[in-house]
Amino acid sequence: MKRSDSQSSTDSRALPTLEALNRQIVACERCSRLRRYCEEVALRRRRQWRDWEYWGRPVPSFGDPEARVLVVGLAPGAHGSNRTGRPFTGDGSGDFLYPVLHRTGFASQPDATHRDDGLTLTDLWITAAARCAPPDNKPTPEELHNCAPWLDQEFALLSRLRVVVCLGRIGFQAALGVYLRCGMLTSRAEFSFAHGAEYRLPDGRFLLASYHPSLQNTNTGRLTEPMFRAVFLQARKLAGIP
Repeated sequence: MKRSDSQSSTDSRALPTLEALNRQIVACERCSRLRRYCEEVALRRRRQWRDWEYWGRPVPSFGDPEARVLVVGLAPGAHGSNRTGRPFTGDGSGDFLYPVLHRTGFASQPDATHRDDGLTLTDLWITAAARCAPPDNKPTPEELHNCAPWLDQEFALLSRLRVVVCLGRIGFQAALGVYLRCGMLTSRAEFSFAHGAEYRLPDGRFLLASYHPSLQNTNTGRLTEPMFRAVFLQARKLAGIP
């Protein structure tokens, strides 16, 4: 992605590797409210997870560094990713997401339970608008702003990226924010969030929108497995993945 002079902090000559970026994310202390909350949840734990040692830190991204498809979610779940340390792992959203990724050829297995469960992704990288679990799943605008530079760097580092799949409105807005900050877009006005919406971005990449696979959406039938699977099949097609 072409960067303006004002984005020199994400100039490709200064960028770390994705692995190094993940280490920086895990060490991040920018949002004191979120750090306190994640640590408190990790100490209290839920009864069913009382034998777990919670991750309790910012959650790094996960997947294939050569990915042509990027998934942008909202934030870690307090007793999901904040427990396991991997996106969409150990909660209801992940229980819905990973079987679909497996059926559409992106994931090696349908189950995601912990960081060492053997799951691998092919041609897919998973990230989020916020890297720490927020109270009530609602990061503040300031907290999203603090996390935005990580997303900027991921877009720059994923050199083969062709398709961005946004899970939920906040993920959708976060992805568009990358293009606004680097000057490739001047407004979000022409981009409306709707399930299955598809847009061509200024750099030739595609943006796909989906309802978030939250229990609120999946338990009510607002998001069904066929609806979700169709988004990822379209992502494969647009990315040129056989």
